[in-house]
Amino acid sequence: MNLILLVLILALSIFVIASKDLLHSVIALSGISMLSALLFVLLKAPDVAITEAAVGAGISTVIFVWAIRHTRRREKEES
Repeated sequence: MNLILLVLILALSIFVIASKDLLHSVIALSGISMLSALLFVLLKAPDVAITEAAVGAGISTVIFVWAIRHTRRREKEES
């Protein structure tokens, strides 16, 4: 089970790096945090799991989405 979670975390990490859309990257980053929290639960560290879920998947995601919402997107100039 731990190996499956680690492979999923690695796959999402590669997606975050390769994605061109910032919102998709933030959602994948939130997924990484949730999978990490699940991994901490399996490793018998529930206090760390709760902190990871609250900060990593909760607060960080809200801050990133808020920042993306308040920036302007540059469109490619047509020639």
